[in-house]
Amino acid sequence: MYSSKAVSQQAEFERELFVASISLEGNERTKSAIIYRELSFAEGESRPQAELVSELERSRRNIFNTNLFISVDADLETRADSAFVTIKMKERLYLLPLPILYLADRSFNEWWYNQDHDLKRVIYGLQLNHSNLSGNGDVLKLKTYGGFIPYFELSYSRPYIDKRQRMGLSGGVFYSTQKSFPVRTWEDKLDFIDTEARSRQRKGAFVEYNLRNALYHFHTIYLGYTQTSVSDSVTAINPNYFGDAGQRLSYGTFKYDYRFDKRDNYIYPLDGHLFNAGLTYFGMASSKEVNYLRLNAEYFGFYPLAGRFYAGVKARGQLSFPKKQLYPFVLGLGYRNSLVRGYELNVIDGQHFGLVQTDLKYQILNKTFNISKFLKLKQFNSVPVGIYGRVFFDTGYIRNFNPQFSNSSLSNKLLYGYGVGFDLSTFYDTVFNLNYSVNQTGFNRVYFGIQRYL
Repeated sequence: MYSSKAVSQQAEFERELFVASISLEGNERTKSAIIYRELSFAEGESRPQAELVSELERSRRNIFNTNLFISVDADLETRADSAFVTIKMKERLYLLPLPILYLADRSFNEWWYNQDHDLKRVIYGLQLNHSNLSGNGDVLKLKTYGGFIPYFELSYSRPYIDKRQRMGLSGGVFYSTQKSFPVRTWEDKLDFIDTEARSRQRKGAFVEYNLRNALYHFHTIYLGYTQTSVSDSVTAINPNYFGDAGQRLSYGTFKYDYRFDKRDNYIYPLDGHLFNAGLTYFGMASSKEVNYLRLNAEYFGFYPLAGRFYAGVKARGQLSFPKKQLYPFVLGLGYRNSLVRGYELNVIDGQHFGLVQTDLKYQILNKTFNISKFLKLKQFNSVPVGIYGRVFFDTGYIRNFNPQFSNSSLSNKLLYGYGVGFDLSTFYDTVFNLNYSVNQTGFNRVYFGIQRYL
């Protein structure tokens, strides 16, 4: 039986509210249209109060996920049957020259354990980003690196080029040279060439078209051209590196990706879903050496549980054709976070794979610290800190039709690993990971990782 108070509260949340105004504060550089694009409601609409409160929180998360703001707050004031919405934002430091100091290897653990933490394998340089050049969320990026892998990249990206804010365009050019790089995978680990001579040169260009036809639906078409040349010492170690193409290979890349993204926070999500599916074709009409097709899909689910507990599952799968491929195009487990934890030191080549990663998390701390007394620069004086403890279990399988090329013992069998860990998420899109992982053979080790979203 409902009390009169409960009935009154229910009626309050069910009543229709007219959105009389939406006010924006703090977007000193960002155009208002970029922010309105992220709202799931508009001025002049009427919504039940409970629905409007829910959509306002979802819209606040959408604005934060544009990566244009350090913090976003949303307030709803009601007067009679009208709603007045205020969204307050603190903008990032958009022009951000970053000194670059990171490792040439695929992960910190690869460098620390497999490469004996050799300081010669450090890349240094400068990355200059302007992540809101005209106030439209457009990004101008200049990368120039020295050290282990000299590299240059210049790119520009504009999220919306049409009045309806549905279509975006980006493009760029790149150039790099390397002395040492993996020329094959052997016994499920990367095998590097050891030389003081420049052994590989890469250059190319790309253009990318983006379509956002609904609030959480994204489509991308990518066209690229790459020209790569290697020294004869590379092909002597691995004749399958470029195969019959010898020491020089040119090819085009066509890629289509679809993404449905409804996560609460794209840096460290705790609630929501992400689905990706893609098709990639490598080749050119004039190229006989490269004619490859790769299909991939992934689903990430994040689930709040009771209290401070959260669960997560990540499922990935890949199919690639034909069964025999040149070495640079073989993409198996061990890259881009596609790995069975417990096998962090391994790269397992193959054409098809399936992977499931599961996590149970406990939130130890989630707080934003105001340090304006010590640091007046507003883009840095709010420091969000999230600390989470984790237990995890992963399982995966990779199909390798040519294990003799890598002398693999881990492909074509079911793998699993488990462990415990801690995550630290903080400002400017940085997440630190510390894991203690064990695989099915009993091999165990502590692993450390850093993820940056630039």
